[in-house]
Amino acid sequence: MLLAIDTGNTNTLFAVHDGESWRAQWRSSTDMTKTADDYAVWLSTLMEINGLSMSQIDDCIISTVVPQSLFNQRNFARRYLKVEPFVIGENVTLGVKVNIPKPSEVGADRLVNAVGAHGSYPGKPLIVIDSGTATTFDVVGADGSFEGGIIAPGINLSMKALHEAAAKLPRVAIQKPDHVIGRDTVAAMQSGVFWGYIDLIDGLVERVKAEYGHPMTVIATGGVASLFEGAAQNIDHFDGDITIKGLRILYDRNITNAATELK
Repeated sequence: MLLAIDTGNTNTLFAVHDGESWRAQWRSSTDMTKTADDYAVWLSTLMEINGLSMSQIDDCIISTVVPQSLFNQRNFARRYLKVEPFVIGENVTLGVKVNIPKPSEVGADRLVNAVGAHGSYPGKPLIVIDSGTATTFDVVGADGSFEGGIIAPGINLSMKALHEAAAKLPRVAIQKPDHVIGRDTVAAMQSGVFWGYIDLIDGLVERVKAEYGHPMTVIATGGVASLFEGAAQNIDHFDGDITIKGLRILYDRNITNAATELK
């Protein structure tokens, strides 16, 4: 079985693939102080609940935008899984073109999303919207190449900024409000952030399509993407597994390349 680890700025996703399908997924708050032992205790307990065992894991692939977490995750894979992990950006061949002036500046998560999106929705140019700590809009060519994109603050970050920067504004949960016009402070904040983000999404998608000049398929993924379902008009597919699909494709691609080189 394969263990895929996707470390974002806010959450870290662990997912197990048995060669046929994803057996289980778990999320943990990203914490740079977690040791290899912490990961082992946490993950072994969750795997046992799901009828799995760490002894069944025979490979591991890691994508991270938090370099400080990589040391302990790599040690976890070596010590407890007895494998040398594949790491995006280090020993993993992407197999896709990165058509921007400075390819090294692109986060691992965005490249993995490009691979996963192209593998799942081939044949047309794509816009991949990933809603997390930041909201990214990435353009993927019909051939799977990464063509650039947009980075905006995430919706949770915006709500947190309102609370922290204005003394009288409370910290409130993000949800779709019943009305655009808020009748109290909480409703007004929820409306501003939620509908502001809907218009951000729909507006930027329209601008990207106009500039790109070809029909495009729009895919939304990420931890809060489901909030926008039914509200954003320009999203064609909601797919929360784009990143781990990309990790699985990259794992298969690199295993195949390694086997070819050994012949």
